[in-house]
Amino acid sequence: MLLQPMLGAKTFPTTSSSFSLPVSKTSSKPSWQPRPCLPPSRLFRRFLASLPDAFDGSMPAYTPWLIAGLGNPGIKYLGTRHNVGFEMIDQISGSEGITLNAIQSKALIGIGSIGEVPVVLVKSQAYMNYSGESVGSLAAYYQVPLQHILLIYDEMNLPNGVMRAQQKGGHGHHNGVKSVITHLDGCHDFPRLCIGIGNPPGKMDTRAFLLQKFSLEERVQLDSALEQGVEAVRTLILKGFTGSIERFNLVQKYKYHKV
Repeated sequence: MLLQPMLGAKTFPTTSSSFSLPVSKTSSKPSWQPRPCLPPSRLFRRFLASLPDAFDGSMPAYTPWLIAGLGNPGIKYLGTRHNVGFEMIDQISGSEGITLNAIQSKALIGIGSIGEVPVVLVKSQAYMNYSGESVGSLAAYYQVPLQHILLIYDEMNLPNGVMRAQQKGGHGHHNGVKSVITHLDGCHDFPRLCIGIGNPPGKMDTRAFLLQKFSLEERVQLDSALEQGVEAVRTLILKGFTGSIERFNLVQKYKYHKV
């Protein structure tokens, strides 16, 4: 599904406004109507935002976020460098109490909230190179604007365990990111959280490196990074790209530099 026509619609704001989610039977019929593919107990409830500075008396509501981690499904790829996006989703799931218990659009998903903000956690089961099939379809289905699609994936241009949050960017020759951009109608102005895995040593084949598990030292670094990543994601979802995210990036950049 293409997302471009939807992004221009007034009903899909990128900041706190009038986005409506399914509500109780006593409420008026909401404009957002999910299809009956998910059990009612897992559907969104209404999440009201904190009041903005310029409060006009109306009741604002948060626009939902779609948080997608890239990786390959199956035990064969569990714990490999290319699957750190999946691991970050699992970490968020555990920390925020969002259970991944439904299959939709070739993806394992979990619906819940971070603070008061509704979120959809996504782990595509279509393999890395086809991740966009899930992300594009789910973003359109849940009416998530481009600026609220957070993509989490491995990055060889960052040292192992170092992360970087970005508002937008290219694909960096990452096939999973390429697929997502393709299925978002070529748009690349969506947020990302890149997780460093380092470069292949010597002349080691890149594919072999990506599908390799971490050493014990690298695993310790990554586990620590995943914990820090949860807090970064929470800050980004609740506050956007503020000074807090800038400080996070700065700390990450120099985390292994000894003074």
